[in-house]
Amino acid sequence: MNKRRFNLSISKIMVMLSDVLLVLLGVAISHFIYREFYPFTLSGSHLIKAAFTSAAMVVIVLNLLGSYKRTWKNFGLKDYVICAIGIICAYFIEILGVYIYVGGGVPFVFYVLYCAISVASICVMRLMFKISFDIISHAGRRSADIKRTLIIGGGNTCSAIIKEIYLAQDEKSETQLAHFEPVCIVDDNIFKRTAKVRGVPVVGTTYDIPGVVQKYAIEQIIFAIPTCPDDRKQEILNLCSSTNLPVRLVPKLGNLILNAEQTTILNQIRDINIDDLLGRKAVTFDNEDIKKFVADKVCMVTGGGGSIGSEIVRQLARYNPKMIVIVDIYENNAYDIQQELRMEYGANLDFITLIASVRDYHRMNQIFDTYKPHIVFHAAAHKHVPLMEKSPAEAIKNNVLGTFNVATLALAHDVSRFVMISTDKAVNPTNVMGASKRCCEMIIQYLSQQPDCKTDFVTTRFGNVLGSNGSVIPLFKKQIEQGKPVTVTHPDIIRYFMTIPEAVNLVLEASVLAHGGEIFVLDMGKPVRIVALAENLIRMYGKRPYKDVEIKFTGLRPGEKIKEELLLDEEGLQKTSNELIFIGKHIELDEDSFIKDIHTLKQAADDDDEQGVISALHRIVPTFVTPEEFNAKEFAKK
Repeated sequence: MNKRRFNLSISKIMVMLSDVLLVLLGVAISHFIYREFYPFTLSGSHLIKAAFTSAAMVVIVLNLLGSYKRTWKNFGLKDYVICAIGIICAYFIEILGVYIYVGGGVPFVFYVLYCAISVASICVMRLMFKISFDIISHAGRRSADIKRTLIIGGGNTCSAIIKEIYLAQDEKSETQLAHFEPVCIVDDNIFKRTAKVRGVPVVGTTYDIPGVVQKYAIEQIIFAIPTCPDDRKQEILNLCSSTNLPVRLVPKLGNLILNAEQTTILNQIRDINIDDLLGRKAVTFDNEDIKKFVADKVCMVTGGGGSIGSEIVRQLARYNPKMIVIVDIYENNAYDIQQELRMEYGANLDFITLIASVRDYHRMNQIFDTYKPHIVFHAAAHKHVPLMEKSPAEAIKNNVLGTFNVATLALAHDVSRFVMISTDKAVNPTNVMGASKRCCEMIIQYLSQQPDCKTDFVTTRFGNVLGSNGSVIPLFKKQIEQGKPVTVTHPDIIRYFMTIPEAVNLVLEASVLAHGGEIFVLDMGKPVRIVALAENLIRMYGKRPYKDVEIKFTGLRPGEKIKEELLLDEEGLQKTSNELIFIGKHIELDEDSFIKDIHTLKQAADDDDEQGVISALHRIVPTFVTPEEFNAKEFAKK
């Protein structure tokens, strides 16, 4: 910072000295010209006094107007006008002083002449400085591998970014700012056509992006509209993806950090990620309601170290719970979230991390007895479809029997709310994992219907979670970064997607809205083709799909269906207070036969009887069909 101030003061002194010399020279030239046409000559001493008085007045007035705070690089038309007005004001003050205290003696035309010469010479010198600086710095920057940059959006954010780039270049900064050269801007505002933002021209609209990229040899793009609606942002990003250039985004205004330590916008821009291409607005909830519900409650999270479970823990921690009980069988994940909470909250958050399996009824009962949770979030489950196809008994032991253990214990201990995490794979399942989660949903419904039930049981059902363990996105990223082909199972496969924060927000909102027995379903917009997801991700790395990075179709995996669904045909929909959350209607359940079938399923799993497990699943879940049968029907529709 001190070095920067020193550099600025040197620059300021140089400009001041330049102005003084130009004024002195202007007075001398004016005197020479004037005496050629009029019989008037100032004595040497008077001429020197007039020259230095004029120089002093010009420097003082220009300094007061802030002219010396602007660098040559950033000088624009407005600055030249201010400079000219300042010089004229300085001479006017000088003339006024001369006529008041001296009583004249110097012709007014003489003052006008050297005022005009001073204005012209000082403004021209600044223009020459600017042009020279541009030429020199441009040559230097190109040698430093500067990227020609297109900025989307010509508003205040764009102006701030360009200013930061120019300041960094003036200071010869070695930060990432040195890798940007603002070449042009696109903006959809018709009043900004042909305008300039800090000297950078607006050359078209967002619809012109592909043509602008070619015409101006653009090498990278900055998306600088932090308030852009999500649906419109997706349209623009799709146009950017077609250019095969890297795209970087300015965070939404609510995520920008501007304080004593973080004073710039450009250092906070991020690479585009797949969350930006969901194709719908992010789901938002009334956090105040969640805060009131969670505050001063003991909250238990099973699977608390996993992708969803750990995010539930993080968000619960913000709402001042009495205590968080984290339960997970995988010690590495449990340790990670434990250390994260310790670093973030220290002694301000009361939590306990326990290693335990939801399969172990007696261990879980001990935990319920000891910590007496008010709210239980059940996120523990085996979720990987192909792995569960190979080990169906393990899927039942962990998913079905584990859910039965934790849910019945919640009922026995009068837990206020029990929230189970389900999946769209439970709808018309074609695999063991999906069928096991449908069993879990039925268990929750069964328990909610028990007489004298004091626990509000609720299920939350959503699609694939971006960035979670097992998600396609981390796999695709790893394949691209390692230079390997991106593998997609089928060109027509589609999935619903949501972000981890959205999924957890849904879980927490469900815990507030629940009255018992509901299945909450999120309106996740249009499903996404996985191959399109892969193509866009490849483009985000600045590469071309099928040319720079190959996409291989490997065939549907065991148990995989060509598309997922969020509702059974008979469930229907019921609206909630949030327009993007719906409640699936109850399906009639024969409790006696259901419990018998669950017992049969448990026996088969305990005996590791894989065929018995599959048979029992088909009896419990009538919509459980083979993937071949389901996919054949879907292909027949096309």
